[in-house]
Amino acid sequence: MSFFSKKPRSSSSSSSSSSYAPSAPSLPESYDQRGQAYSTSHQSNHSQQQQQSYYGQGNGGGSSYGHSGFPPGTSPDVIRSFEMVDRDRSGFIDENELQQAVSSGYQRFSIRTIRLLMFLFKNPHDPLRFGPKEFAALWGCLGQWRGIFERYDKDRSGKIDLFELRDALYSLGFAIPSSVLQVLISKYDDGSGRRIELNFDSFVECGMILKGLTEKFKEKDKRHTGTTTFNYDEFMSMVIPFLVSYD
Repeated sequence: MSFFSKKPRSSSSSSSSSSYAPSAPSLPESYDQRGQAYSTSHQSNHSQQQQQSYYGQGNGGGSSYGHSGFPPGTSPDVIRSFEMVDRDRSGFIDENELQQAVSSGYQRFSIRTIRLLMFLFKNPHDPLRFGPKEFAALWGCLGQWRGIFERYDKDRSGKIDLFELRDALYSLGFAIPSSVLQVLISKYDDGSGRRIELNFDSFVECGMILKGLTEKFKEKDKRHTGTTTFNYDEFMSMVIPFLVSYD
């Protein structure tokens, strides 16, 4: 009998099962083990770990915020708002997704205001997209500004006039001269001759322009004297981003 005609020696079934059958991981104490057959393999566990998304979700579908990139203590509602618009699960959202998120949380925001917000709260690694950190910072800021807007919207019309805007901005720390305020609010004159009033979207845009320019000025005014010196290039670089059309 030749070597190739020999039948291979069979291994016993008991040896095979004891050597290769993986042991099931321990189940949580709260898990109902009655009638449950739980088995898995090292390979499938490894596959699940590889398939975890940016939010720390495995195939089980439950969210794990510990690895999501949000600052500690971020409200689950804020995280949920981010996740709802981040459809590709990349962990970043673009201007259209940001517009959808903040509009659903507050009110409709124009794309012009959204682009201004992205410029002011920009991600240093990707200025065209927001990550969890930038989103959480913006959401918290909008919440504070919404509270101030509602405080000075005394007739609950959803809009504030020039004098209410002045008081609201003052409460935010901006003592704006009347001449500057007139120029700023004239941007929202629709030509109808009616009194100019701002909704929350326009209030945020006005306030963020003032906030951004003030912070840029303070960077140069090291002694906080209210005066500083710019060369032409520095001045243009500071002002132009707030003057260009974001439409």
